[in-house]
Amino acid sequence: SKKKVELEISKSVAPAPNPLRYDAAIRSGAVEYAGHTLLTSLRILGSDPNDIPLVGLWSLTQMPHRGELFIPTYCKSEPRIYFGLADTPSGELVVSDRLVRFKMRAAGEHKIGVRAAATTGRIGYIYPAGSKHALIVRNFSVNPSGEYADVPWTEPEDRGYSAQACSVNSRWGMFSEMEYHVPAIGAGTGQSHREDRSQLWAFRGAQEDIKKIARTLLSNEIE
Repeated sequence: SKKKVELEISKSVAPAPNPLRYDAAIRSGAVEYAGHTLLTSLRILGSDPNDIPLVGLWSLTQMPHRGELFIPTYCKSEPRIYFGLADTPSGELVVSDRLVRFKMRAAGEHKIGVRAAATTGRIGYIYPAGSKHALIVRNFSVNPSGEYADVPWTEPEDRGYSAQACSVNSRWGMFSEMEYHVPAIGAGTGQSHREDRSQLWAFRGAQEDIKKIARTLLSNEIE
């Protein structure tokens, strides 16, 4: 839109206890845990919200490269490819009835998005950590009735994507990202303020323990 907007963003961090702390079957085994709750807010300053373009909060978590990302879905949902993936090996992106799997190992830059109507509000990522494996899970709120403002550069009307993932192995570095968006404020919404709360849960342990946790928190389709 090339318009200037005056905004106020605030962020704070609070604890997030282990979501599986009462599950006796999961608690067995030497698995380390750390987690936090992220509180964010976005406010439009000095303008009628209907006079500015849509603006939305966006949260990004960067992880080591060469892991596998999982986006649970309520139904089979083909991801939108923002860029890349055309020349990657077969099997890098696999879509089943209730899960999107993205192996973040290929060279280059690759990004996908999944619509809010299909996403459950969780994204997970498993990667090797020395002799162990690690799992990171982002737990966030999804409102398919909200306006999700982030769009592909060439198709500004293609909205509605709440979950995204980006794999980078290029001159920009080597890393993986899980991203989620919050319904926007501004034009057409009549809203000038939005608050969001999400959790990040992280586990490290033996590969089978990590996969057991992933099947509990994400999808039983994880092998």
